[in-house]
Amino acid sequence: MKSNRAPFKPTPFQLKNACALITGASSGLGSEFARQLAPDVNALILVARRGERLQRLAEELKNLYPKLSIYQKIIDLSHPEEREKLATWIYEQKLPLNLLINNAGLGDLGEFSTASWSRLNEILTLNITALTHLTHLLLPSLRNHAPSALLHVGSVAGFFPTPGTTVYGASKAYVRNFSEGLRIEEKKHGVIVSLLCPGPSPTEFFDVASRSPEERIPATSRAPALFITSPKTVVKTALQGILLHQASIIPNRLLNGIMIFLDLLPFFLLRKILSKKA
Repeated sequence: MKSNRAPFKPTPFQLKNACALITGASSGLGSEFARQLAPDVNALILVARRGERLQRLAEELKNLYPKLSIYQKIIDLSHPEEREKLATWIYEQKLPLNLLINNAGLGDLGEFSTASWSRLNEILTLNITALTHLTHLLLPSLRNHAPSALLHVGSVAGFFPTPGTTVYGASKAYVRNFSEGLRIEEKKHGVIVSLLCPGPSPTEFFDVASRSPEERIPATSRAPALFITSPKTVVKTALQGILLHQASIIPNRLLNGIMIFLDLLPFFLLRKILSKKA
């Protein structure tokens, strides 16, 4: 006898009334995520190293949205014990975390051979180890409060080798593959895993990634205008992508087309193209 019961369909994830954690929240894309999420979510957990900036952002949002619960966590995510303390605090507070945005990251501009090991180690620790560890620590909460979402902030640099930012690009290639695999694993648990891959954006990224003040050239001078996307557009596109369950989100149409082309290009041709520019 056939059952008349409709097949089970999970409730779609919504930003409204969500509890969101944002790493690297004190500036750039992180603070923009906080500003765009604030009107909809119930709670924001803002994580960053720079306490003064975090405080100013929290005050700004609280003035605009008095009912919004805002938690400030001044943490250096490069230290495993700090990551563990953060996760323990979330579980002890019984916060219904159902949106995790792994935004914190670091870059370095210059050839690999001339970089300091301490700098390269920072990149590997923050972009790979910290992101993976925090995801592992907080995934139980995302599952328990499904439907939920996990957004990793990668880069278009993760699609191909990037001479001049070799370690940074390699770290973002890891984030890309990690996100794709995790997305498949977590679908059955109601956790949407998406990867945001922005191109150049006028944030502090290039200032921090530069090795000297003389090298601090803004994003608007590093790439053609058509490749540059404002932080507001990057974040708006990312949040829309989460709601649409997109696996990979590239918030620039031209770059999106180029990435599709590069994925289809034989690698030996790509290597030749990159070698000419090195």
